[in-house]
Amino acid sequence: MSDPPILELRKVDKHYVGTYALKQVELAFRPGEIHAIVGENGAGKSTLIKILTGAIPRSSGIIRWRGQQVALATPLEAMAHGIDAVHQEVLLCPHLTVAANIFLGNEHTRFGLLRHRAMVRAAQRVLDELGFRLPAGALLSELTIGQQQLVATARAATRGTQFLIFDEPTAYLTRQETDQLFRLIRRLHQQGVTIVYISHRLEEIFQLAERVSVLRDGALVATREVAATTERELIRDMVARNIEEIHYKENIPRGAPLLEVEALSGPGFADVSLAVHAGEVVGLYGLVGAGRSEFVHAVFGRTRATAGRIRFKGAELRGHDERIAIARGIALVPESRRDQGLCLNLGVGFNLNLPVFQRISPGGLVDAGAERRSAAKQIADLRIVAASQGALAATLSGGNQQKIVIGKWLNHGADLFIFDEPTAGVDVGTKLDIYKLFAALLRRGAGIILISSYLPEVYDLSDRLHVFRRGRLVASHDAGTADAETILSEAIGV
Repeated sequence: MSDPPILELRKVDKHYVGTYALKQVELAFRPGEIHAIVGENGAGKSTLIKILTGAIPRSSGIIRWRGQQVALATPLEAMAHGIDAVHQEVLLCPHLTVAANIFLGNEHTRFGLLRHRAMVRAAQRVLDELGFRLPAGALLSELTIGQQQLVATARAATRGTQFLIFDEPTAYLTRQETDQLFRLIRRLHQQGVTIVYISHRLEEIFQLAERVSVLRDGALVATREVAATTERELIRDMVARNIEEIHYKENIPRGAPLLEVEALSGPGFADVSLAVHAGEVVGLYGLVGAGRSEFVHAVFGRTRATAGRIRFKGAELRGHDERIAIARGIALVPESRRDQGLCLNLGVGFNLNLPVFQRISPGGLVDAGAERRSAAKQIADLRIVAASQGALAATLSGGNQQKIVIGKWLNHGADLFIFDEPTAGVDVGTKLDIYKLFAALLRRGAGIILISSYLPEVYDLSDRLHVFRRGRLVASHDAGTADAETILSEAIGV
């Protein structure tokens, strides 16, 4: 006879005006299991997390914790039971140190005074024990997004958590950081902690989980034993598409050179030479900190190159900034959509129109009709799911937020699109939409630079793939001329 569930949902609903986010969900989690939850953006995963962690109330239904009915009305109540979450977007304080974030709400004090040095020493012991090579005394803002995610994980692991939810934890992690996280998850599992693991990377589900539940349109579609299912079955449950459709790439003839970079150096990278032609995807692969993002920021004019040459459509770019790059036809979709790509507290329509307000409302006079039409086209073309154009960007799912970031540059128009981690934390259906968008841009004669830490993605999509390591371009391959193991070895340096 199996143990009773540690947490159980009975007919749990969450509805807003005009829509159901969760519909009659019945789901039970076994003590000490690793239970994966998958589904497209908008399937109800985020709503489920918020209900279980006390961030939002359910509309109806019952939740039982260790057999007893509970309200989970506030985050404090959830944490008091031992329920916690590590979110896809890091919810910590960037102006505080790593140590201060780990002990946030549980600070070390003496006679009412903060013992920061003692906290740093204690936090460093925690990080070292977990295998996270991070400096406890550094400001959180000095760390990469992936490193910040590890700090959030360390914080949750030190709080006596019994039921820990991971929401897309590897979206911004390197391979080594992912391995560190997986070792921690397995250790917590051995200690009897129940793990709920949410990821769009299905191979991770098969590496870690014992059971997997599929949500679609707010409803629970199926719960399966991982050992008895396949990736093909999960994709069919999630999106009613075959796996062959997800790996989408068109063969498009290569055109004239758009971007030619010669021996370019700048902050974080040195001596990089490459070219991008119309109709091709040029991939940049490497570990976090390898210099890929720093390189494209110099191409875009966000940072100044210190040496080398950039030619775009035959004309040399010297001392250019972002405004000049945009005017010339270069667009950057940045790595962190929330921090660098969106105005979260403003509406969907406003965000989509940001680069084109002067064009659609000239002379400083607002043309409300033109703004609505402009935004409506991108919402329809990209299939952005939002209650209205006025809905705040912060209220949308990660996949729909990413579509807004992409849509605003489509509104503006460009010849060279730089995509930095464009599918981090988005579902397989949204990935397919983004890959088809790539093909449409290439057919129009644009070129694409694709940065991705997910090797299968950049390997499958790139017409030419460049490998970065420690700020330098160390290898280049045409599509299909090197296997994934070789590319990973070049990135690591072994």
